[in-house]
Amino acid sequence: MSLITCWGISGHAQEQRPNILFVISDDQSFPHASAYGSEFVDTPAFDRVAGEGILFMNGFVASPGCSPSRAAILTGRYPWQNEAAGTHASSFSEKYTVLPDLLEEAGYTVGYTGKGWGPGDWEAGGRERNPAGPAFQDEELTPPHDYIRDTDYAGNFRVFLEQRPQESPFYFWLGTSEPHRAYEEGIGRAAGKKLEDVEVPDYLPDTPEVRGDLLDYAVEIEWFDRHLGEALALLKERGELENTMIIVTSDNGMPFPRAKANLYEDGIHVPLAIRWGEHVAGGRVVEDLVSLIDIMPTVLEAAGVEHRGEYVMTGKSLMNILTSSEEGIVDPSRLAVYSGRERHSSSRWNHLGYPQRSLRTHQYLYIRNFAPQRWPAGSPRRIEDGQLTPMHSGYHDIDAAPALEVMTEQADDPYFNRYLHLAVGRRPAEELYNIKKDPACINNLALDPEYEELTQSFRERLRGVLNKTGDPRVAGDGDVWESYPRLRGPMREFPAPEWVLPVKED
Repeated sequence: MSLITCWGISGHAQEQRPNILFVISDDQSFPHASAYGSEFVDTPAFDRVAGEGILFMNGFVASPGCSPSRAAILTGRYPWQNEAAGTHASSFSEKYTVLPDLLEEAGYTVGYTGKGWGPGDWEAGGRERNPAGPAFQDEELTPPHDYIRDTDYAGNFRVFLEQRPQESPFYFWLGTSEPHRAYEEGIGRAAGKKLEDVEVPDYLPDTPEVRGDLLDYAVEIEWFDRHLGEALALLKERGELENTMIIVTSDNGMPFPRAKANLYEDGIHVPLAIRWGEHVAGGRVVEDLVSLIDIMPTVLEAAGVEHRGEYVMTGKSLMNILTSSEEGIVDPSRLAVYSGRERHSSSRWNHLGYPQRSLRTHQYLYIRNFAPQRWPAGSPRRIEDGQLTPMHSGYHDIDAAPALEVMTEQADDPYFNRYLHLAVGRRPAEELYNIKKDPACINNLALDPEYEELTQSFRERLRGVLNKTGDPRVAGDGDVWESYPRLRGPMREFPAPEWVLPVKED
C-alpha cells in the first residue's frame, strides 16, 4: 500500500506520486522574507508558499557554506559524513547516494537549473553529472542589474516541464545564484527602498554604507522571489500545483561579515516554507527545529521511495509535521540541530580551514572551535608578488562587500574596530549564546563561570552526536580535512602563522 493511500486519500490522488519542486536561493538569512515581518524585503511568492503551506521559524543548514551545505541536502547527511564533499570547492564522491538519482531510478523525471551542487568538481568524484541532476541552462534573459546571472531560471523550468513525459512525476531543483555577491551598488535605493527600513544586525556598524548594502542584498532576494513566483504560475497553468510539494529555502546565511561561513545565527538560520496542496494544512507557523538534511528523507517518504546504499541518511523525515494540523511545536522530540564547517575560501596558509561544529537548541547556540589559534575569517595579510599586502586585506572567508570595507578602512576608529574584531578576531575554543536574548551572538556565555555547568553539558552532548555520526574531528583523524584538495576558485598565498614557525631558543 502506498504512503498516499495510507493517508486515506481516495480516487485519482491515490495513483499519483507527488511532484517535487525544490527552490533554493544562494546566501539568504532568516528572517529576510516579508512573511517573517522583514520591512525591507518584499517576497510575495515565498509568502504565498508559506501562507498556503507551512512557514518554518527554525530552519537550519548543516553548513554555512554553499558546497558542503548543498551536499548535505542532497545526501541527507551531515557535512562531516561526506568526506571531501563536506568542505568547500572539493569533490563529491559517487559512492554517496543523492536524492535525484534515487527518484530517477523510481521513475521520476529529474533536472535542475541555475546553481546545483557547487562550487566543486563532481567529475573528480567519479560522477557523470552534477549531483543535482541533468542541467537545464539554455534559456537566458537580460538581467536588470549588474552581477545578476543571465540564466532564466523559470524559463528553464518551463522547458523541463515541456520535455518531461506527462505520465512521469518530476523532481526539479531551481537554484538561483542570487543573492550571492557581488551586487550593483545603489540598486536598493534606486528601487525606492529606504535606508531607515533596514534592520541592521548588532554585529554590524549602523552606517549608510551598511544599510545601503543590505538594501542591495534585498533586491537580489526579490529577483529570486520573482522566479519562484513564475514557477508557481507555470505549475498552476499546467494543473500541477496541487500535486507538487514545493520546498523553498536557502543554502546558508547572507554574505556579510559574521554571517555566511560562520556558525552564528545569521550563518546557519535560513528561511524555509513548504506547500503541498491538500496534503499540508496551510496557514501554519511551525517552531520545530528543522535541519535541511531532513529534506531528503521527507521527499523519499512522500514519494514512497526507499533509500539504498551503504551511506544511510542521518536526517529525519518531516512528514509527521507536514501532515499534522498543529502549529508551534509539533514534534517535541526535535531537541537540537547540528552544523559544521571546515575550509571555506583560500584564506590561510596552506589553504587551511577553520574547523567548527555547533549545537542549536530552542534557546542556546553552542559552538566548538577546534583550531582557535587560526584566524576565523582568514589571515589579516596575504602575499602577492612575493610581498605582504596591507593589514586587513586577507579576510577572504568574508565576501568582498561595502559592509567589510567600512570596517577595514576605519579599523583605527574604536567604533568600527569593535565590529571588525567581532568579524575577524580570534575566538575561544568554546562559545555559548542565549539566542532568545542575544540573537546577534555577541555575549559569549562560555566565558562566564555561572554557565560552566551548562557549557559542559553542551560540550558532552555535541561530542556524543559527533562520535555517533563518525566525525573525524573527534575520532582522532581531524587532519584528513586538510588533505582534501581545493579544486575550484582562486588559490592564494599567505605567510606561515607563528604557530608553525620554529621556536627560537634562548
